[in-house]
Amino acid sequence: MGEKDIAEKVLEDYNDVFADIVNVLLFQGEQIVKPEQLEDKTLRSSYKADGKLREIVRDVGKNWNQDTIRIVCLGIENQTDSDADMPLRVISYVGAEYRAQLIRDTSSQNGGDGDIMSTKKRRDIKRYPVVTLVLYFGYEKPWSSSKSLLDRLTVSDALKLYVQDYRINVFEIAYLTPEQVKLFQSDFRIVADYFVQKRLNHEYKPSPQKMKHVHAVLQMMSIMTGDHRFEDAYNDAIQKEELNMCEVLDRVEQRGMEKGYAAGRIAGRNEGKIDAFYHELGMSVSEIAEKLSITESEVQKILDESE
Repeated sequence: MGEKDIAEKVLEDYNDVFADIVNVLLFQGEQIVKPEQLEDKTLRSSYKADGKLREIVRDVGKNWNQDTIRIVCLGIENQTDSDADMPLRVISYVGAEYRAQLIRDTSSQNGGDGDIMSTKKRRDIKRYPVVTLVLYFGYEKPWSSSKSLLDRLTVSDALKLYVQDYRINVFEIAYLTPEQVKLFQSDFRIVADYFVQKRLNHEYKPSPQKMKHVHAVLQMMSIMTGDHRFEDAYNDAIQKEELNMCEVLDRVEQRGMEKGYAAGRIAGRNEGKIDAFYHELGMSVSEIAEKLSITESEVQKILDESE
C-alpha cells in the first residue's frame, strides 16, 4: 500500500468524513447518510488465478445500514493521476462484493459449504447494491482516461452488442465549484478547498474552519502536496486538539523564519555559499554540514543557539 493511499484512508475512514463525502457527491449535500449508520467492512477479498490465491484490496469501504437492514455497500477509491484501467479495477471490487453475498448465503446452510440453498429461499433474500466513488485529486488537468469498460476494451462491432458495459463514477475534486465545496461539513471541505483553489488561482488562501481530525488532515495534505511542513506543524501543536489551516500555515511560516535565521548565521560564516544554502532549507544537519563544508557539531551548535 502506497504512502498516499495510507494518508487518504486515515482521513476518509472516519465515519463523519465518509458520510460527508457521500452526501455531497451523491446527494448534493442533503444529509441522507448518517455517520452512525456506517459500518466498517473488510477491505480484502480473494480470488484464484493461475492456481494461486490472490487478494483485492479496496481503499475505503463501509456498509450503510438502516434499522439493521443493509442498504448499500459503499466504496471510495482515490486517484492522483488518471488511470486507464480504473474501470477494470472498480468492476473487480464490485464483483467481489456481489460474490461475497452469494458465498455468505451458501456457506452457512446446514453447516456445509457444499449445500445448495433452495430457489425459494434464495429468492426471498434481499440483495443490496454496491456503489463505488472514484475521487480524483489532480488539479493541473481533468481526468483524461477511460470512464467505462467499453472505452478501455478493444471490441469488434460484431461483438459489441454482447459485451456489457460498466461505467465508473469519477468525481474530480479540484473541479468542484466553490459552491459545492461549501456543502461539505467535515474536514474534507478543507482538502477539497485546497485543490479547487490550486486549480483556479495556483495558490492557496486558508479558511478559518477548525479541523476535527487534525493529524489526518495535515498528514493527507503533507503527502498529497509533497510539503511535509504540514505534518511538522502538527507535531509542534500535538497538545492542541483543534486547529485551523490559518494557524497551521502561521506555524509553518514561523518554523521557516526560525530555520532561515539559523541558516543565515551558518551561511554567514561561509561567504559565497549563502544563496546555495537558502535554497536548501529543511536539510538535515549532516546535509547542511556537507553543503557548507563545516562540521556537524558546528551546525548543531548554531541551530541550538537559535532556539
